[in-house]
Amino acid sequence: MAEEVVEAEESKPKSPILMIIVAGVVLLVLLVAAVGGTLFATGFFDSKDKKAAAAALATLEAANKDGKGGEGEGKDAKGGDAKGGKDDGQGKPAAAGASAPKPVAKTAAEMQRFEYRYHEMEKDMVANLTGSKKIMQIKVALMTRYDDRVIANIKKHEFALRSVALDVMRQTKPEEIDQPDFRKRLAEKIRDEMNTTLQKFEDFGGIEEIHFTNFIVQ
Repeated sequence: MAEEVVEAEESKPKSPILMIIVAGVVLLVLLVAAVGGTLFATGFFDSKDKKAAAAALATLEAANKDGKGGEGEGKDAKGGDAKGGKDDGQGKPAAAGASAPKPVAKTAAEMQRFEYRYHEMEKDMVANLTGSKKIMQIKVALMTRYDDRVIANIKKHEFALRSVALDVMRQTKPEEIDQPDFRKRLAEKIRDEMNTTLQKFEDFGGIEEIHFTNFIVQ
């Protein structure tokens, strides 16, 4: 009788609970595998340094695309292209994210402007031309960018300066007057002789240009 009961129990079908558990385990394994694959594909398991570099690159590209500091879609405030990075200084946009050269500002000394001073001699100077009866009559103004000491020296030695200027005038030949650059060359000669005279007495010239305020040849 006991053997019949055992055989009857073994012949009963297995409980469906076991199959449900097995199916649940299989489903869980598949779900974990799917999640793991997704995380791996999205770079979840990458190092922090790689993530930080990727994030920085994305931010930099976004800033270049937006033309940060620019004016619309043209050049930015520093001459850069709002869509393709800064200008390389030769009309070509630099690569996105590249550090373009910056213009160097001039120093105060390079931007300095000098104040020019003028002094006109009161009386005209008259001299005969070499080998001719023609007379040259001029009146000059002297220009310098130096301080008032040069003007003071010019006034102090005016008689000597007029004398050397008259010597230059007397050495002029009549045929030289018709040359296109005659007045320019004459002014340079008078300037050089006057500076030589000032250097002789004051150790400094300082006259930079001679301007004619009156010029007559007759």
